[in-house]
Amino acid sequence: MTPVELSRTVLRAVRRAVDDGELSVAVPARAVVTPPGPGGRGDYATNIALQLARPAGRPARQVAEILRSHLRDTAGVADVEITGPGFLNIHLEGSGATASLVREILQGAGGDASGRQGIILRTGINSGPAVDSSRDIDSNRDENGTDAGGSTDADRDTDPDGGTEADPEADVDVDLGADVDLGADLDRDANPAPHANPAPHANPTLVTATTPDTAPAPATAPRPTIPPYGHAPTLQGRVIPLRVPYEVRAEVVADSLVRIIATQGGRAEVDHVRPGERVDLRPVPPPEDPAPLGPDAARWALLYPAPHDRPRITADHLLQRESNPLFRVRYAHARARALGRNAVRLGFDAVPGDLADVTAADPLVRALAEYPNALTQAAAHRAPDRLARHLVAVADALLAFQHTVLPLGDEKPSAAHRARLALAAAAGTVLAGGLSLLGISAPDYL
Repeated sequence: MTPVELSRTVLRAVRRAVDDGELSVAVPARAVVTPPGPGGRGDYATNIALQLARPAGRPARQVAEILRSHLRDTAGVADVEITGPGFLNIHLEGSGATASLVREILQGAGGDASGRQGIILRTGINSGPAVDSSRDIDSNRDENGTDAGGSTDADRDTDPDGGTEADPEADVDVDLGADVDLGADLDRDANPAPHANPAPHANPTLVTATTPDTAPAPATAPRPTIPPYGHAPTLQGRVIPLRVPYEVRAEVVADSLVRIIATQGGRAEVDHVRPGERVDLRPVPPPEDPAPLGPDAARWALLYPAPHDRPRITADHLLQRESNPLFRVRYAHARARALGRNAVRLGFDAVPGDLADVTAADPLVRALAEYPNALTQAAAHRAPDRLARHLVAVADALLAFQHTVLPLGDEKPSAAHRARLALAAAAGTVLAGGLSLLGISAPDYL
């Protein structure tokens, strides 16, 4: 059961309680379900009882007791506990929670994410044709296997010292202590994520517009559209005005918010105002021009700090160091792609499943489950920095988990390795999608 499915389950429990006369409230349009915080238990928690307590005219814990009885009868729910003033902590059966979460993320990518990693995603349900795992799918390569930068598959899949991608560390081998400018190589190899939306206006240096794909539809019958993971109708039909001054940081923030608000079903309208007129966004401007950092690092420098904090425009954003959050996010994405390619060469693919044997998976699963809430909060508070900081949390969790994915030595690939690979692929999909919402490239090779 995914967070979206669980949210619907909670709303159905409220509706049953209302139909049975146990509660006299209007059923809300949405129930927020997140991983439990400090002091919480189970797989997910919701504050729906606190939300309904006042309109119901009852203590929150009493409302929680009513809802718990209905939630316990739901298939896939093992138990429900009440903590604090009335939080419902929900335990899901077996390993279904993690497998469903991973499946939802990868299916929301429309198959493109798993295809670009060179893996077959097997979910146990009919989700369309499998992706050919014998080769990487890269939109930047021509019919001869040469990419836009002039390198071939052989050039990029072979380590200068003779290693190949079958070696888990042969691909994406980066010295975290080296001082290297990432800009040119990353921009060359970048592949846009599948759900980036058009930007509202053009600053030729930092504000980039994405052209929708206008290729003719294939002759085959279309499959049902699955929204990208994290997209929700919280702002459905709403038009959000964004009046901004003629200032580079305000323009970059507004450019990202157009895409972030679209993930919640809303539409942002950007308008520039003159000095003295009312504005909706006025982030603290940078102390100097960020353009010399290059488009990706410059955007990160402007978006990562909170709007009330002055951004740092320094070369630190270009360093391939562990202390550089942008590098960690993009490096983690590249590692996820490399793990998929290496798994193909080792003869196994990704299948969402049980991860109870790997404690390092817990922080990554939690971070992925919280991604929809991070998007919702970023849109609601007009704060792309919330998304940027969450991407760092996902990247750090993936980098701690990555060493468990591939078999070591003479070890044979098992169901556990397939489940770990699926989780890493899901993390890569979330990182690529989040970076695209910020207008930053996510390279497959780094």
